[in-house]
Amino acid sequence: MEITRLHVGKRLSEVAIHNGTVYLAGQIAEDTSKDIVGQTQEVLAAVDRLLAEAGSDKTCILSTAIYIKDMALFPSMNEVWDSWVAQGHTPPRATVEAKLANPACLVEVVVVAAQR
Repeated sequence: MEITRLHVGKRLSEVAIHNGTVYLAGQIAEDTSKDIVGQTQEVLAAVDRLLAEAGSDKTCILSTAIYIKDMALFPSMNEVWDSWVAQGHTPPRATVEAKLANPACLVEVVVVAAQR
């Protein structure tokens, strides 16, 4: 059983790959001064970058969990999501309101994808 990990840190790895499946750690914005639109754009760009590094892309996403600080932000987050997601390849998704570890974070996205 081989597991490949990318961007391994003391607490977590950003990516784990096993049997052709890519697991991403929860992605959050680095610039938490941005509004929900800016943070969501930054997070989804990080998802794109990590998936590419793992030999995948957003057309291969198997499932997504989105944690949002306040459901009042849901419509604006969805506007960014809708412009980013690959039409015809929209993955199963759950979105829940959650108290995030960093109070300045407005959104966190967890993705599982297949490799190409």
